Amino acid sequence: MAATGSTNLTKKQLIASSLCKHFSLDPKAFSGDFAENDIKTLYLNILQSSGKDSSPTHKDEVMKWIDFAESFPTDSKECLDVLNKLNEDLATISVLLGNGLSPTEADVIVFSAIHSFVMGLPNAECEKLPRVLRWMDYIQNKEDFGELFGKIVLKKPCFDPPLAKPPAKAGADLNAKKTAESTKSANKSEADSSGKTSDAAKKATEEKGATQEKNKSVETEAVAKDKKKKATGDKEATQEKKKSETEAVEKDKELSVSLLNIQVGLIRKAWKHPSADSLLVEEIDVGEAKLRQVVSGLAKYCNPDELTNRRVVLITNVKPGKLRDVMSEGLVLCASNEDHTIVEPLLPPEGAKPGECVSFSGIDGKPEDVLNPKKKQLDKITPNLFTDDKGIATFKGIPFMTSAGPCTSSIPRVTIK
Repeated sequence: MAATGSTNLTKKQLIASSLCKHFSLDPKAFSGDFAENDIKTLYLNILQSSGKDSSPTHKDEVMKWIDFAESFPTDSKECLDVLNKLNEDLATISVLLGNGLSPTEADVIVFSAIHSFVMGLPNAECEKLPRVLRWMDYIQNKEDFGELFGKIVLKKPCFDPPLAKPPAKAGADLNAKKTAESTKSANKSEADSSGKTSDAAKKATEEKGATQEKNKSVETEAVAKDKKKKATGDKEATQEKKKSETEAVEKDKELSVSLLNIQVGLIRKAWKHPSADSLLVEEIDVGEAKLRQVVSGLAKYCNPDELTNRRVVLITNVKPGKLRDVMSEGLVLCASNEDHTIVEPLLPPEGAKPGECVSFSGIDGKPEDVLNPKKKQLDKITPNLFTDDKGIATFKGIPFMTSAGPCTSSIPRVTIK
């Protein structure tokens, strides 16, 4: 633990006060404990006073982040090294603990510990820590800290829309105007000289005027046709654009992982398929009254004893059907290398409950009740499922998240099927 002193006391005050705010308690009720107790004791006292129930596992995880806060260095270079590591850790999570969306006391503690240092960083250093800044901006907007901390301003990209060009005046309208002005000028000139011309000249002038009126009528009619043709073309183009946009949206829906009902399961029992050497049969708890029976092609890679009481990730809205005369009501998702010599079921984190749904940050939508095999939805979606460099299961790089964290595999950079 760091040495005590005025600076450390201030850190404890900030952390304890922000924890009180998090749990809707009055910090003044604990002000007498600041000097006498360390941060861990303060946290346990505040948690007890809040009446909130917290599991031992959750408390242990919070204690690890308290260690982080207490040991946060004072040397600038060492601080940056620690924040760079935190920046990497935030690549796959939105908050430090929890279900990926709701801040916990761990977020409050770490935010309080690093706030003053981050506030003093120059812009050049802040740009190297985009995930830390994104996380701090999220926490300061989700939590009501009152006036405990100054606002961290997150520099966000600006978009200046291009200036709209004024619509070009139709060439046909301009020609019609010129024709009208020309006709008007000619008529005026002829009118001025009408008294001096002979009957033959008058007749010629009248014929010329008639011809010009006819030409003007033809041009006006052509302009009207052009306008009508242009309007029809614009309407057809708009309809075609809307059709294309609708088709694109429908195509995105067909490829969205939100169509799949992906759940955490716990294998209660596994045995060899009675008539297929490559298949295993599992009874899986997905939080329903009855266990689900699933047939999987895992006999070459796992024995039944290894799978018993193992957590897995499975799709539960596939259409039930028989595999070699044995009913299967789900699909266990596995990571597999390219030549399928190594195959391993995905592993939800410890603490993930059977039956809870796997979520994907930024992707909303209701799963299909039952996938339609004729639409080949699985065939379209599974090419976008893979593990990343750390073995975290993802859809297009977005982690499979549970209330206890992401689902993983020991095999990085491979497909999931």
